[in-house]
Amino acid sequence: MKTQSKRRPQPLSPDSSPNPFDILTEEIVCKILDHLHNDPFATKAFSLTSKAFYFIESRHRRILKPLRPELLPRIFHRYPFVSHLDLSMCPRVDDNRLNVISSTWKATLQSINLSRSRFFTNAGLSSLFVNCSGLVEVDLCNATQLTDLAASAIAEAKNLERLSLARCKSITDMGIGCIAVGCRKLTSLCLKWCLRVGDLGVELIALKCKQIRSLDLSYLPITEKSLNSVLQLQHLEDLVLEGCHGIDDDGLSTLDQSCKSLKMLNLSNCQNVTHTGLSYLINGTEQLQQIILAYGSSVTSDLVKCLNAYSKLQSIKLDGCTVTWSGIKAMASLNAPVKELSLSKCLGLTDDGLSFLVQSHKDLRKLDITCCRKITYTSIDIITNSCTSLTSLRMESCSLIPKEAFVLIGARCSFLEELDATDNEIDDEGLKSISRCSKLSILKLGICSNISDEGLAKVGSSCSMLKEVDLYRSVAISDEGIAAIGEGCPALEMINIAYNDKIRDNSLISLSKCRLLKALEIRGCLGVSSIGLSAIAVGCKQLTVLDIKKCFNINDNGMLPLAQFSQNLKQINLSYCSVTDVGLVALASISRLQNMTILHLAGLTPNGLAAALLACRALTKVKLHASFRPLLPQSILGYMEAHGCVFHWRDKAFQEMDPKGWKLHFGRSSSEVP
Repeated sequence: MKTQSKRRPQPLSPDSSPNPFDILTEEIVCKILDHLHNDPFATKAFSLTSKAFYFIESRHRRILKPLRPELLPRIFHRYPFVSHLDLSMCPRVDDNRLNVISSTWKATLQSINLSRSRFFTNAGLSSLFVNCSGLVEVDLCNATQLTDLAASAIAEAKNLERLSLARCKSITDMGIGCIAVGCRKLTSLCLKWCLRVGDLGVELIALKCKQIRSLDLSYLPITEKSLNSVLQLQHLEDLVLEGCHGIDDDGLSTLDQSCKSLKMLNLSNCQNVTHTGLSYLINGTEQLQQIILAYGSSVTSDLVKCLNAYSKLQSIKLDGCTVTWSGIKAMASLNAPVKELSLSKCLGLTDDGLSFLVQSHKDLRKLDITCCRKITYTSIDIITNSCTSLTSLRMESCSLIPKEAFVLIGARCSFLEELDATDNEIDDEGLKSISRCSKLSILKLGICSNISDEGLAKVGSSCSMLKEVDLYRSVAISDEGIAAIGEGCPALEMINIAYNDKIRDNSLISLSKCRLLKALEIRGCLGVSSIGLSAIAVGCKQLTVLDIKKCFNINDNGMLPLAQFSQNLKQINLSYCSVTDVGLVALASISRLQNMTILHLAGLTPNGLAAALLACRALTKVKLHASFRPLLPQSILGYMEAHGCVFHWRDKAFQEMDPKGWKLHFGRSSSEVP
């Protein structure tokens, strides 16, 4: 019997030089790479470890998101097996680049995202779809330049399953008809804001694309004429009709079809549809799990009775509707396992109604009562006593709820993962109680003047899973409270401490320990300087969004560390800071920087601004003071715009601080208009 010879391990690289890493099989190295996919810098460092690793990483990579289109030529050669290409950070993608993409990855490309790209035409799309026969997903949102010729090119993608054409406002029924005939395998289609697509186009989709599961027709000028065909789709699960003002009760009453497979229906902002029309639309629907009727007709008993037959209904969203007592009683009587209830900004919602409702739906997981200003302690007492499994509670601007109510939330809702208590009376005792919710990941406490470091420190020491914290204008918070968050919440990704005058550099130094921090808002924090910002730059290398507006003590000394260490930064607001030409030009070296707001920088000159703009290769949006417009060479502005950058000129007077204080931003939770 012959002895079978053992195969010797083959080197991982064509390079024959000795390498200790060659003892690892390619399978093991690929497993390591699988764990690094969320960190581009780690992947890059890994590939530079050895030629073997460089070679394997180039063959392993399947997903690419280039920072700039000019990087594509190098990418083509290095990564031969790309299947998912995201060009959303490349504002300028012309036909030539699409031609090269289609020839390079014709055998592997399965999805492409062109949602923020411009300058390509139907010719480039035709090349892409003809050559890349394996394409199953394409995102062309915001491509307002595309016409029916482009739609006819899309029709060449015979295997396409998912297509988004949101805001493609020049495509008409004729173009959609071409897509319907050519793309028979479509399962998901978004036509939101395609204002020239009407009943004819939608009917053609419904008649030809029988596999559709998700269909978004928001804000289309359609009527009931096309809905009969849509409802015949046997696999349709998600139907979005938001803002379809041509749909009304009279039209819906003529429907003679029903969609048994429908699971989600969105009729938001359809003010011409009442319970009468709704009953015709969902008649025969057996699988309905979610219904969204926000900003529509009043919630009456007749409306809710339309939902009685749907025993699988789990989510009801009625934001912005007027709620009646009869409607509340009818909802309480629903024989369905409701897990999510959204009543944000509902007029007419009182303690009696809300209390009665939640006692009948004790399995609620998510409840939104934002801006329900008649709710008091009574409602919170009954909510927390009845719905102990709540994971999300949004209650921004519920001004009649006293501080004592928040103690109940922490004591009874231990599974809470999200709490929005913006603009409420919560105090330290409430925060201490809420700190018992060890799974809390989102906590919004903006404009909460009664909380202090004492309560926040308890949260920081007990809620280690926190990812998002909003302390906007919570003016009693200082470095001590932020230090507790920085020390106890290593998973923190976003924090807003804007307009808190007790915040100093020590707060930023504490937050620099949060290695996963991606978004930091410190606008109007007069006590911070370049020292604190430098600590953030060094410690938080994942930072992508930074708002330092009106941080007057931040100057060029803060920009230099950002330029060196914050290579993931995509968006920055520098308005009113003490940054000069030197700092701005340094920032321009950040290859991912896409969005800058630069208003009222006293040390900025036209020459410095021009140099910075030319050096920023990835810029897509810049806000500048109108006074710079005549001072910048038109050739530079033209060059930037040709490469996909959009300029927003603002003629805004200089303001040292907001003249009306926090009232200027009353009712906002975590962000504001720059």
